[in-house]
Amino acid sequence: MAFRAQEHTLCGSLAAKVMLARAECRAMGVVSLACGRERRRHWTRLPRKVEAWRAYASPASGRTKGVVWCGRRRPEEGLMTSFAAQEARTASRQVAASAGGPGQSHRSLPKYFDWKESEKRLYGWWESEGCFRPVAERDGSGEGKFVMAMPPPNVTGALHMGHAMFVTIEDIMARYARMKGKDVLWLPGTDHAGIATQMVVEKSLAAEGVKKNDLGRAKFVDKVWEWKETYGHRITDQLRALGASCDWSRESFTLDENLSKAVGEAFTRLHEEGLIYRGSYMVNWSPNLQTAVSDLEVEYADEKGTLYFFKYPVRGGGGDVEYLPVATSRPETILGDTAVAVNPEDGRFKHLIGHKAVVPFVDREVPIIGDEGVDMEFGTGALKVTPAHDMNDYNLGKKHGLNFVKIMNKDGTLNEASGKYAGLDRFEARERIWQDMSDSGMAIRTEEYETRVPKSQRGGEVIEPMLSEQWFVEMKPLADPALKAVKDGEIQIVPQRFEKVYNNWLDNIQDWCISRQLWWGHRIPAWYVYNSKEEADSGYKNGHAGKDYVVASSEEEAYAKAKEAHGDGVHLVQEEDVLDTWFSSSLWPFSTLGWPNLESADYKRFYPTSMLETGHDILFFWVARMIMMGMHLTGEVPFHTVYLHGLIRDKEGRKMSKTLGNVIDPLTVIEEYGTDALRFTLATGTTPGQDLNLSLEKIESSRNLVNKVWNASKFVLSCLEKLEGEGYEWSEDSVGAFPDAESLPFAERWILAELAHLVEEVDRAHERHDIGEAGRAVYNFFWGQFADWYLEIAKTRLYNDDKAGARQCMDVLLHVFLSSLQLLHPYMPFVTEEIWQVLTGRQGSIMTSSWPSQDGKDEATRASFSVFQEAVRSVRNIRAEQQVPVNKKISALFTIDSEGLKSQVLSEEKALQFLCKIEDLTIIRREDAKSLSSEEHIETVVNDGFCVYIPLAGLVDAEQEISRLERQAGKIEKDLKTLESRLSSPSFVEKAPQKVVDETRGKRDDLAQQLSMVKGRLETLKVAA
Repeated sequence: MAFRAQEHTLCGSLAAKVMLARAECRAMGVVSLACGRERRRHWTRLPRKVEAWRAYASPASGRTKGVVWCGRRRPEEGLMTSFAAQEARTASRQVAASAGGPGQSHRSLPKYFDWKESEKRLYGWWESEGCFRPVAERDGSGEGKFVMAMPPPNVTGALHMGHAMFVTIEDIMARYARMKGKDVLWLPGTDHAGIATQMVVEKSLAAEGVKKNDLGRAKFVDKVWEWKETYGHRITDQLRALGASCDWSRESFTLDENLSKAVGEAFTRLHEEGLIYRGSYMVNWSPNLQTAVSDLEVEYADEKGTLYFFKYPVRGGGGDVEYLPVATSRPETILGDTAVAVNPEDGRFKHLIGHKAVVPFVDREVPIIGDEGVDMEFGTGALKVTPAHDMNDYNLGKKHGLNFVKIMNKDGTLNEASGKYAGLDRFEARERIWQDMSDSGMAIRTEEYETRVPKSQRGGEVIEPMLSEQWFVEMKPLADPALKAVKDGEIQIVPQRFEKVYNNWLDNIQDWCISRQLWWGHRIPAWYVYNSKEEADSGYKNGHAGKDYVVASSEEEAYAKAKEAHGDGVHLVQEEDVLDTWFSSSLWPFSTLGWPNLESADYKRFYPTSMLETGHDILFFWVARMIMMGMHLTGEVPFHTVYLHGLIRDKEGRKMSKTLGNVIDPLTVIEEYGTDALRFTLATGTTPGQDLNLSLEKIESSRNLVNKVWNASKFVLSCLEKLEGEGYEWSEDSVGAFPDAESLPFAERWILAELAHLVEEVDRAHERHDIGEAGRAVYNFFWGQFADWYLEIAKTRLYNDDKAGARQCMDVLLHVFLSSLQLLHPYMPFVTEEIWQVLTGRQGSIMTSSWPSQDGKDEATRASFSVFQEAVRSVRNIRAEQQVPVNKKISALFTIDSEGLKSQVLSEEKALQFLCKIEDLTIIRREDAKSLSSEEHIETVVNDGFCVYIPLAGLVDAEQEISRLERQAGKIEKDLKTLESRLSSPSFVEKAPQKVVDETRGKRDDLAQQLSMVKGRLETLKVAA
């Protein structure tokens, strides 16, 4: 259902293929050619990729030119190219033509809003008209700029509610800024998602019986590119389905040529500054993925673990000491021990410090050392030390100068240093070693305990701490300026409470491991220097440990640097590792604008950006790193505001998961309720940083608002057509100007004052980035003031013979309704655009119209009309309490002390009679009201100077009502008795689920209250009778 209207460019062999298609299509009447732009870093790959594209043709017909286009899917699958946008543009213009312009006959709207048809058509039309482009690329002038880079979803992604949330919030921001006249650029794109994408393609190949190593690196990477071209558009198509008004002509991919150039520039610069280095350190190793992962990509699960207590042999301990009791949760790592540590204050073991222990099964002597950091209360108080496979042990090993013995291969099996256990999987080795300990008498016991198990966020397997040679970024020099930027207010974090979290992380930041042992991604631009190919082959086997290297932007440059430093006879081997995906993402706000080319038009015009909106869960993954990289590499903060939204949970506050079966699919919701309903629910259901509990009931409520807006538009259109048939003419300017507002009737002055107040309230909410509050304010106005009150009052003007009054009312009605559409548009773009096009008959989009102004504020009129409304509610409440038939008209007496208010109320006497079904309204003095009998009148106080009296006579047929109420009371008493009998039964109260018991008690209490009300009403009627 998505459409792509991009700049048409022809690239490489793809262009050649399309040119061939052109000749064949001319015979069909095809007169124009379009080709979706391919983004590639390596254009030489195009011949291998072009088969993933197909050429399609459509002959000329009517006003529409025939088009040849290239796309990823057949027409019946949903077009992905500018052809669809062109078709949508034509269809939309035909709709506009049939609707006519302002002052002409208008196309009537169907009974219901057909979002399934409208959303596809309107989105394609928006793209084709260039509505999403910055202001300078459209007609009009801007008032400042608003620039925002979209968090790039993974190219492997499928739309979920997290995507729906960020697209909704960001699109609201963009549409609001656009209508305020700003130069708006919302940059879209996708992330190459190194681990995720490689996993997907490996699984796909495995299903065909192929392993990536069978193909080799180059062919495997080609396979990933093929997968990306076939499936990579899915997520962006789905973002379009949400109404994302980002500039797709600037869509980026983290492996695009320019972005790859930016990555190389950033790596080279940081390396030259000494901030990127290579070294052996402890990393989080994923055996399944066979790559290092960052601390942020490790999730901890609270699980029941096992402590294994065993005898650690001691050699030369003196006396009767033959072993130390030691406890471990990972027996397999015993084989890599290089020390046993005890606390020097521990009287049980301190005399052994300086002696030797013997590593079981490998017979390696290791020292017994003293360290005050050993917890004497945990386990046995004696600690085995495995510096190459535990982070705490690593630090202990560095402190005491211990050896580092690696016992594990990259796939999680044990290596040759493990003796007879070599080749076993780590968990299999754990069981085997413990069994051997038990058989040899070394085992003491096992003990269950609660532990936090580190697991890979991507693969889900248990992470293995492992000593590995990797590439790192020194973070402290980058973190200090980023801390200062937030402290000094250069960057505002919304909500502010996350500043503390941000500061705490940066204050304690660790160096960042940026290398990943993958094939898909930005290959690290470093080349190891050897004297020959044979030496290089040998160095490859040990991971190029300790070798000199050069960093360069290309192999040619690398050879030049290497020859200059080492002579002509060098042989270079490029680093196999790729960069962490988050490294390229950290450059996103400026690499997408053309950096490192500082003369790039977009970079000069749009950097730094205005806003970064994302979920609070990636504050560290992404936001902090962008701030650090942006400030260091560009000298400016990358954005001025960070808006953090919360997570989406189910209606009970639980995290959505397939296991719980509580996942709500946004595409399913869109299919059933429409995009507008979903967007409005997400936007108004939360505040910045707060999680949202989502339910289908909330979405249904938002759909009801869509229906309300649609039905209101049908009423406005029907009245407008009637008046236009009588010569009424209007324009947006004419109905938006009320120079003599004081001469307008009371209700018109009020609704204009309410609108001005609303615009001010909404603007204030947007300025403080409270999108939910702004949306709720518009909802309350449209439903609670405009639809429930003014539309009803307008009927008294439009359905009578006062032509001048009807036209004056229509001016106000059109102005307020069009303004309401504009205020709702950022939240509900599709229904508001559909109505706007039909109502105004314009070619332009509502999203490029000017935001309503705050002119017309009148607090006195708002206050006076609220009293009028309260009077109406008072009469309606009496009618409801007395159960007066809906169509029965009644009499009413008012006392109003204020002459001004009395005049205003009487000016709306027809509206009052219509709203309250009053046929006889009398204004009496307060003195006269004292003589009214309380037995003959019902009195209610509106305020201190305003009372309402309703005569009881004739309200209802007393005998019929008494009979009805007695029957109702009898039924309630019967139902109440049944519930009380159930609750008095011990077997029910004790055995039924508590929820059922509570519900039964609630029903009993409700019935008791109903019975009391019915009996009270009966007593009143019998007295009156």
